[in-house]
Amino acid sequence: MKPFGILAVLLFGLAAATTWAAQKPRARDLGVPFDGTPGPLNAITDVKGVEVGHTTLISGSGKLVVGKGPVRTGVTAVFPRGRDSLDPVFGGWFSLNGNGEMTGTTWLEESGVLDGPVMITNTHSVGVVRDAVIAWRIRKAPPDDEGYSWSLPIVAETADDGLNDMNGFHVKPEHVYHALDSAHGGAVEEGNVGGGTGMVCNEFKGGIGTSSRVLPEKLGGYTVGVLVQCNYGRRSQLRIAGVPVGREIPDKTVRDEDIGSIIIVVATDAPLIPTQLKRLARRAALGLGRDGSFAGDGSGDIFIAFSTANPGAIASKGVRDMKMLPNQQLNPVFLATVQATEEAIVNAMVAAETMKGANDLEVIALPHDRLREVLKKYNRLVE
Repeated sequence: MKPFGILAVLLFGLAAATTWAAQKPRARDLGVPFDGTPGPLNAITDVKGVEVGHTTLISGSGKLVVGKGPVRTGVTAVFPRGRDSLDPVFGGWFSLNGNGEMTGTTWLEESGVLDGPVMITNTHSVGVVRDAVIAWRIRKAPPDDEGYSWSLPIVAETADDGLNDMNGFHVKPEHVYHALDSAHGGAVEEGNVGGGTGMVCNEFKGGIGTSSRVLPEKLGGYTVGVLVQCNYGRRSQLRIAGVPVGREIPDKTVRDEDIGSIIIVVATDAPLIPTQLKRLARRAALGLGRDGSFAGDGSGDIFIAFSTANPGAIASKGVRDMKMLPNQQLNPVFLATVQATEEAIVNAMVAAETMKGANDLEVIALPHDRLREVLKKYNRLVE
């Protein structure tokens, strides 16, 4: 990729962040019915403090030449407390099917602490993204109380080798820095952006999607937000709002098996401890199942959850006070996670656009008009 091409894509990303919401319809805009009450943005950023940044890399066309392209890839960063915060959060993770990668999870499992952003990219760029996050954090943060500067970043992946020159290693440190430095609250770009640029979902174009749910005040008024990078699934299994959309729109399939993956990030402001957050991460699987996934052998289905509650509770010295919900009050949070996950995946497909990539492989977008027709056929369309 020529330097000018990279620069143009990065500048485009900055501009798109402010105009995306006004330009793209989302699943609810098309009349797809969902349960639960979304937050104002219906995005993971409805959880106060959460920021999301993308770098989107698109260049070249035609025959795949390893190292030259075509390039259809990128990086996505999710900050629990914003890019300027040095305050860790409690977290937990879960692997529904482990044919994938999420670095840093052994320490997350051991400590229950998520320190830094959650990064998502393509399979063969995990290493460079991990190293770049460490370099970025060392420059940004002072040594800890014992004089150490170290990091075990969370970096997850799904494979975009159908559309992208994944073996060409086109994600560079500067692209990671851009995703980190450009992270922001507010509306989140969806579809063919960031780490989701070259992804395929249920054999339609996939990518990044997000959604949120707000609990009633009598249940605490807590917010749950979800962001997905979806690259999984067979067309024949796709269900939207309970309707067999995949069987009704069988055109132009591109896979013989479920060989994709999905990364799901769950954020909440409910005061949960690590064991509860691991339980929350597991519930994302039920939202995924609502959309038709059976977690195929070739699919890496890996989820992470964190809570922005209890600021300052994770410190190197002293006894800390914190709050937590009793387990008996978790059901509404579990349900919100399932609902937001289901919708985030559909939002990713609705936002994604038809893409032609390596060797002129074309992956079609989920056609909005036909989706509405199918929902109407099954009496599920919201007019």
